[in-house]
Amino acid sequence: MSKRDLYEVLGVSKDASKDEIKKAYRKLARKYHPDVSEEEDASEKFKEAKEAYETLSDQQKRAQYDQFGHAGPNQGGFGGFGGGAEDFGGFGDIFDMFFGGGGRRRDPNAPRKGADLQYTMTLQFNEAIFGKSTDIEIPTEESCETCDGSGAKPGTSPETCSHCQGSGQINQEQNTPFGRVVNRRVCHHCQGTGQFVKDKCNTCGGDGRVTKRNKIHLDIPAGIDDGQQIRVQGKGEDGVNGGPAGDLFVVIRVQPHEFFQREGDHIFCEIPLTFTQAALGDEIEVPTVHGNVKLKVPAGTQTGKTFRMKDKGAPNVHGRGQGDQHVKTKVITPKNLTERQKELLREFNDISGNEATEEQHGNFFERMKRAFRGDS
Repeated sequence: MSKRDLYEVLGVSKDASKDEIKKAYRKLARKYHPDVSEEEDASEKFKEAKEAYETLSDQQKRAQYDQFGHAGPNQGGFGGFGGGAEDFGGFGDIFDMFFGGGGRRRDPNAPRKGADLQYTMTLQFNEAIFGKSTDIEIPTEESCETCDGSGAKPGTSPETCSHCQGSGQINQEQNTPFGRVVNRRVCHHCQGTGQFVKDKCNTCGGDGRVTKRNKIHLDIPAGIDDGQQIRVQGKGEDGVNGGPAGDLFVVIRVQPHEFFQREGDHIFCEIPLTFTQAALGDEIEVPTVHGNVKLKVPAGTQTGKTFRMKDKGAPNVHGRGQGDQHVKTKVITPKNLTERQKELLREFNDISGNEATEEQHGNFFERMKRAFRGDS
């Protein structure tokens, strides 16, 4: 089966410029690339367009094709021109288009997503527990409204860079024993944009972008914890060349509380008990983030005893239930006793006798001995 004319494949005339050939190829590549096209013959059409571009985008290959056609001067076809790095330009363009580069050149005028931004927000302990609604202001770079992001003074337009002819790249060719090698570098005259702004916009100074402070409304979810972050889609910096805006990431910092400590969805605190309350038992009021709650302390409660108060912790930030509050008791030894208090304690000690104390000490020292011997 005879091959189609390469100019016909790309849909360009025989006197088409290099930029016209490149533009036509990219249009076909976007349409027929196997990763994005659902047409049955997409793979063959993509391969055909790629071959046409590789030939017609190279000055030497194009002249050879115009003179001899597909057969070539020695009936050898166009399968191997031995052109070095330039031969892979078509593949590099497609790689850039779908995968963002990988070491190959990238179109400086292609749409690019705007930069992501980060904002640190400090919350009070209770604000993190229950959430809040608030507004913040962040500085962002946006397209200049005066020049519509072109950087050129109103009434004028950017000019094509005369050094790279608008490609954004400057080629340096070198003949080697292995073939002709083409090294591509970013054009330093236009910084790879392919354009030059002669009459600069007075608002943005030719950058095409200006810094503004934007007010953004945030709904902080209940139960958010220190170190977690909220993603606000599309609230970062504006995209470049019509690309989508970046995202805003709000990092949460929670101030410590003087009484409560938090671990995940659970809250911990320590409650002091008098000797009498611990010995006789009592009903006390315990502070929680949800208000005071009554807690029964049984008689004989020891220091370090922990009570669990169900569903009195923080709500789960993903809506999966509620944490608990854990209350640890600490028996306070009284200081500065009056003579009457001392007398009553001595009387209590005489009534109790030393038997219970000796039994407790004996059990304690016996456990220590077993531990050193390695007994279970």
